[in-house]
Amino acid sequence: MSQPNKPTVNAATDMVAALDSLRTCPVDAGQFFVKGPMTPDEAARDFVHHHAGMPATPRGGPEPAVIYRQQNTADLLFGLYGEDSRIKAWLPGLADGSVAEAAKTFAPIAPAGTESDHQFTDTPDITTLPIPKITARDAGRYITMGFVMAGGNGNDLALSAHRMLVLGPDLLGISMLTSRHLRHIAQRAWKSGRSLPISINIGVPPAVAIASATGTAHLPDGFDKLSLAGALAQSPIAVSQSPDGGCPYLTNSAFALHGSLLEFTSEEALAGATPDVTMPEFLGYDGHAGPPLQLIRVSAMSQRPDVPFQAVVGPGREQSAILGLGGALSIALALREQIKCIDDVRFSHAGGGMLTLFVALNKTDGVDLEALTRRMIDICPFTKMIIFVDDDVDLSSEEDVFWAMSTRSNLAQDCHSIKGFSPMKMDPSQGEAWGIAKGYTQTRCYVDATVPVECTHITRRSFSTQAENPKTRASRLSRILNGLGNLVPRRGLEPPRPYGH
Repeated sequence: MSQPNKPTVNAATDMVAALDSLRTCPVDAGQFFVKGPMTPDEAARDFVHHHAGMPATPRGGPEPAVIYRQQNTADLLFGLYGEDSRIKAWLPGLADGSVAEAAKTFAPIAPAGTESDHQFTDTPDITTLPIPKITARDAGRYITMGFVMAGGNGNDLALSAHRMLVLGPDLLGISMLTSRHLRHIAQRAWKSGRSLPISINIGVPPAVAIASATGTAHLPDGFDKLSLAGALAQSPIAVSQSPDGGCPYLTNSAFALHGSLLEFTSEEALAGATPDVTMPEFLGYDGHAGPPLQLIRVSAMSQRPDVPFQAVVGPGREQSAILGLGGALSIALALREQIKCIDDVRFSHAGGGMLTLFVALNKTDGVDLEALTRRMIDICPFTKMIIFVDDDVDLSSEEDVFWAMSTRSNLAQDCHSIKGFSPMKMDPSQGEAWGIAKGYTQTRCYVDATVPVECTHITRRSFSTQAENPKTRASRLSRILNGLGNLVPRRGLEPPRPYGH
């Protein structure tokens, strides 16, 4: 790892800087509120009731970042990533143009080793952190914005977000799919008779949050997730070495838990909890316990001075935005050398940022949509439906995509089933009981809502010459959000103060 001067700290490389950038927004703009004091559980309920969007609630539009004041512990933050344009405005690599266009020019930027201002304790007590129980039915308290880092760099680096159940002052249970890169690295360590040193980073740089949601297997040569985060930030991500010689951690994370991923497991249930219920999943339904959780022993905790603790409520626009941007980036990076017909890609919030994919094509003549659909599902296996539209459709507007489906497709003929993929059990409509009740076998599908070449003369949009290009409009909106005036207090809400200063 290189050891240059400390990398430039900005909204892309520091969550605190991103949060502080919202202080310039008027309260009436709905970007940033401060509430409380409330307990973590009260804060979670308040955020869901007043602010959380699809698919947690039927509420449309952006989620604000909300700080909930706490007593005798760090403040609690929800909603920071509650809008795509807000996130893109923080990431120079995505600020202008589409995800597909940006991915074509990305070059990896390696992380930089640097000193840290984290304050350490080697007698950790996770229970002192403001970790909410999202619903009364949850199995317990879960860390929901913990980004686990392990290994070195390149193929040896694992960096991914996981839900982690608090089992004791220094013990966590982590949920890992069998396909996760972290599990593969851990299995190598266990076979050699040792535990895997890890760091759990909470309140990470926005560039890291998005890069971590990409698929490791489909990154181009020369990339790992930290160098991809650097490309998104157009600046190296700062990394520091743990004092005990364990796994490095993210310098600009708000909190870090330092420890080891053990070979031992625990059932995902606590005494008195609702049987088989974990916490709300990304689709808006209660989660159900799966395979036993792998155990993590925490040996030390650290944090930056005066920073908030970040969490998500599970389903909602915030998690959908993170998963959706990461998935779109995975597809754009994996196909950047092979596919020239893609103008942009975006996952819908309605599908939790994973099930429903919008793809804008700049040409459809000669494109095999079924083959392209299969390739995209291979890259993002949770994808259930892909809607192909033309490049005059703004993917950031779900109404515009629905307009294209309404006027440029006849679903009885233009919706095509795709077989050969396993159902995703978290989606009720892909379950066995659903298939029996409906009398069919679950499949994936794609919708062709593109204009035949022969019919382009009758599908010119009436106001196309006056309208802005969607990508220009999105970029302009991001600049407006970043440039809004000074904060104006609203009754019942406390004016935000800067963090980490």
